[in-house]
Amino acid sequence: MTTWARYYDAAGDDPRDTLLSAVEGFAEPGLAVDLGCGTGRDTVELLRRGWEVVAIDSEEEAIRRLRATTGDDERLQTQVARYEEASWPACDLVNASWSLPFCPPQHFGAVWAQITNALRPGGRFCGQLFGERDAWAVEDDMTFHTRADAKALLRAFELERFDEVEEDSTTALGEPKHWHFFNVVARKR
Repeated sequence: MTTWARYYDAAGDDPRDTLLSAVEGFAEPGLAVDLGCGTGRDTVELLRRGWEVVAIDSEEEAIRRLRATTGDDERLQTQVARYEEASWPACDLVNASWSLPFCPPQHFGAVWAQITNALRPGGRFCGQLFGERDAWAVEDDMTFHTRADAKALLRAFELERFDEVEEDSTTALGEPKHWHFFNVVARKR
């Protein structure tokens, strides 16, 4: 069993609180992109609330599991693609729950520009960015930010939530880990 399959089995089904905070800021549903959607815990919540969703993940198994949950819902489009290969239309929300740090550093700038450019004025980004003191910061295929760097990324946005968390805890697989991350909900100006 792959590490991602083990994660999917352990991760749970409840939508992330950053997503819930972001969608509460909209008067009506629109078009959302769920970037790094995994098995779709956030996509399912968006569909439940009437949103159209483009769900993107690099793992075919993630999309297969999502489709097993949602069936042929016509409001859902899926893509099996890496961050740097994915494409999506102009949208109202980009959700990247615990996924964007897995974008390799050499592609992060272009992916972030695509996120920013795709969001309509008043649209929102929500998700997490990993901080430089995270235990995984030694990984060279992941992206990490200082607090100042994270805030600079969000200069085109009004911050509705920006929590910095640093704690010792465990991963979804129960492995001990030092976490350093930023929870973000930001509205594009």
